Amino acid sequence: MRTTPLRVFQFATGNVGTEMVSKTVQHPDLELVGLYCYSEDKVGRDAGEIVGIDPIGVLATNTVDDVIAAKPDCVTYFGVWPDIDLFCRLLESGINVVTTSDWITGYSRNRHHPHPSGRKSTELVDEAGKRGKATPYGTGMNPGLAQILAIVNTAGLSRIDHIQVIETVDVSCHHSVDTWKKHGYGRPVDDPEVPQMLEAGATVFADSIYMIADCCGIEIDEVAFECELGACKEEVDLGWWVLPKGSVGASLAKYIGKAKGEPKIEVHLEWQMTPNTEPKWNVQNCYIMTVRGNPQIMNRHMILPAMDSGQMDWSDPTYMASIGMTITGMPALNAVESVCEARPGLITSADLPLRAFAGRFHENR
Repeated sequence: MRTTPLRVFQFATGNVGTEMVSKTVQHPDLELVGLYCYSEDKVGRDAGEIVGIDPIGVLATNTVDDVIAAKPDCVTYFGVWPDIDLFCRLLESGINVVTTSDWITGYSRNRHHPHPSGRKSTELVDEAGKRGKATPYGTGMNPGLAQILAIVNTAGLSRIDHIQVIETVDVSCHHSVDTWKKHGYGRPVDDPEVPQMLEAGATVFADSIYMIADCCGIEIDEVAFECELGACKEEVDLGWWVLPKGSVGASLAKYIGKAKGEPKIEVHLEWQMTPNTEPKWNVQNCYIMTVRGNPQIMNRHMILPAMDSGQMDWSDPTYMASIGMTITGMPALNAVESVCEARPGLITSADLPLRAFAGRFHENR
């Protein structure tokens, strides 16, 4: 544990960001020194009040100059989509950037979201980091555990033949209509644009394939995409969004990394907004890793409520959403120290030490 906490300035208080304010305050290695909010009605308010906890003495701003003037060690960015120009400005100012947004290697941004300058986003943030002697690092959303878990599962193998990771989850606890619309949810299941929207919206999982390949010593030639869509059998009122009958309410997306034409690394996303779809999938709310080789490994990574929480009610959508946001954000928070100590320029999880992914023990309070 550090004797002096690292100073962190957080961006965004959406689903993940709201949860991460309290988690940053509780983190023994970090000190929350600022909060950037995009909503005008939050500016000037206490960060604790904004996210529903006791006041913490940190007032929200929406001015980047305030962030730079605070000279934090790191910005934690919890927006859904990365802001490349913002990242470059922060990095050039000597501020490290850790984000849970749509970024692991930058592959998906380069392919689906070209920068207005015509240059690759990866080149821009890498060069900005080197100029400012700062480091950008992304864990990815949804959450950013899949690639790390896959690599850990290969540690005992003498030979790897094939890796498959399945994220099988009920996503109805993620209350972000704009996010799901970008993935094609809510549109008619036969809308020809939906597969492309789903591929682009979740392409950060293709990033994870390239990162796994990098760690395991194989060169991926292409990442193919396949999907199946589940149509709502009737109108579904989620309480925060209404899905029309016949619209996309579930999906199975497959990113398939190939080397010399052969599938080698696959990441599958088995998502349901509602179980009332045709077809439907047996969503298990976990990660399932299968590694074929010598020997073969199969691992089911379950995510459960804390035993001492007194809130083991799986029917409580608010509590289950909190767990999902915690699992999404903590890989970023726990990595802040290692990122601040890393070389300048763009890095991925492959460049960080094992301790970067470790949680923390806390003293009883």
